[in-house]
Amino acid sequence: MASFPLLAIVVAAYTALALVAPGWLNGVVFVLPLLSGSTLPFQGGDLLLVIGLLLLCVEVYRATSSSTAAILNHVLSLVVFIVALIDLLVMPRMANMTFFLIVLMTLSDVIAGFTVTISTARRDIQRPS
Repeated sequence: MASFPLLAIVVAAYTALALVAPGWLNGVVFVLPLLSGSTLPFQGGDLLLVIGLLLLCVEVYRATSSSTAAILNHVLSLVVFIVALIDLLVMPRMANMTFFLIVLMTLSDVIAGFTVTISTARRDIQRPS
């Protein structure tokens, strides 16, 4: 489970909802009242973006490990990015800004994962024994 890329959940959820219930992604799920008296409506796609951002933070934290599971996580995160990119380019229902931002999150996960792991490995190699 440690090697499972968490953003795959968001990509799979968005893909499934876009195919089965596209109205939910654009419909208001709940409204958040603000101190100013205004309200902030959250659509289904917005909710998935918030969940994706939270999971991206967890993924960056998990990237600090240099274990075999972390390396496998980086490879699987790359696969999730490729699948999400193909979905964006090929499926008409995915061609919107919300899913584009989810794809950018998967790309950020890949870049951050490999960058943090390489930096950690370099620091471990340069440390005197």
